[in-house]
Amino acid sequence: VQHHIAVCLMQLGRDDEALVLTRMIHASFVSIFGVSNEETICAGLHVSTSLIKLERWDEAKSFLRDQLLPAAGRSLGADHHATLCLKTNLARALATNPTGTRDDLLEAETIM
Repeated sequence: VQHHIAVCLMQLGRDDEALVLTRMIHASFVSIFGVSNEETICAGLHVSTSLIKLERWDEAKSFLRDQLLPAAGRSLGADHHATLCLKTNLARALATNPTGTRDDLLEAETIM
């Protein structure tokens, strides 16, 4: 139910509120299921999407690199849909950051 509320908030343009809710959902999933659970990883995907939408590229990059992608790679595998979505979000965070470097763009291209 909370996830649907977060999606509605995003669709209404209330992105800050959506981020707060998606973070709460992700944190509760981590405590209940652990970091490597598919539902937890998908909840983290929503957090990263919210961060990118709010143009918090550095936060999105570190969240994806440090927490989500390692857990997804270990538990779901490199070819799982959720892992691929996480990689896409990392590429988006790298490529759309106006202060990003040439190396960021090259990394984004490599990911895609």
